[in-house]
Amino acid sequence: MYFVILSFTRIGMDYEKILVTGAGGQLGSVLVEALKIKFGQDAVIASDLNPIKNYTGIYEQLDVTDKARLEQIVKENKVTQIYHLAAILSAKGEQNPLLTWDINMKTLFNVLEVSVEEKVNKVFYPSSIAVYGDMAPKTDTAQTDFLNPSTVYGISKASGENWGQYYFLKYGLDVRSLRYPGVIGYQSLPGGGTTDYAVEIYHKAVKEEAFECYLKPDAMLPMIYMEDTIRATLELMDAPKDAITVRTSYNLQGMSFTPEQITANIKKYYPNFKVSYKPDFRQTIAENWPSSLNDEQARQDWGWKPKYDLDAMTRDMLMQLTKQYNLVTQ
Repeated sequence: MYFVILSFTRIGMDYEKILVTGAGGQLGSVLVEALKIKFGQDAVIASDLNPIKNYTGIYEQLDVTDKARLEQIVKENKVTQIYHLAAILSAKGEQNPLLTWDINMKTLFNVLEVSVEEKVNKVFYPSSIAVYGDMAPKTDTAQTDFLNPSTVYGISKASGENWGQYYFLKYGLDVRSLRYPGVIGYQSLPGGGTTDYAVEIYHKAVKEEAFECYLKPDAMLPMIYMEDTIRATLELMDAPKDAITVRTSYNLQGMSFTPEQITANIKKYYPNFKVSYKPDFRQTIAENWPSSLNDEQARQDWGWKPKYDLDAMTRDMLMQLTKQYNLVTQ
């Protein structure tokens, strides 16, 4: 990933002070490292509910439902940007819907309110394909297609998109957002999302263990590789303010595939890899989501274009995980 991030200049960025909430998660753990490379280690504050193991840099323990603590960190550090990643994800969220709603929304409101009060320049809020439901077209789902989410996670994200737009319109707060597809990366283990099978399957393959998939073989979903995810996030946040025409959340498409297709791709390298299928409640969630997204608005507004397809992602995932597990390359 670092060869992508190093292309950004640090000229004129020394004044930035960036707070990342949920920095210990699947996305946050990679994003903080990219931000440190771009802005410098002293410019980035990683925060999470629990300590981050082996983290190097500025860390603040933070429960984002505690507005006073959030305000203290922002004020004392003169924070100029907040990347608000703390949330309960789709699959975990269905196990405790009311808690998920309470945490996801309360943390967002605290971030928005503190940002207005302390004059934070920019806020990043990650949304998700979970905002769509069965009333949206399954393929090439448009930026403006109807949102009727079927999970509490999706409901909270759809609400969050609109609150972000509200704070922009009412207070001028520069809130920016991406509707992430399933994010796949080797840097950390899955965090409770419906698309997490596409991370776990690679771990099983390199360890030469059988994999039981909780989705059906033909469950087509939009996905994106972590390197593209981080690059898209930084490119969005770097774009001129007047170039941002979507103040809810931009669709972001990387690639789309099924469990059957990713298995076939892995078998090019691990021909004896065994996959079985035992669909559970996550299959029902997946059936309400798009199989591909139309991200034309992101391409037009700030030049978004993915670099990784399924083949390129599989090669890199297998190579990186083989190194992590100290295994012999296939």
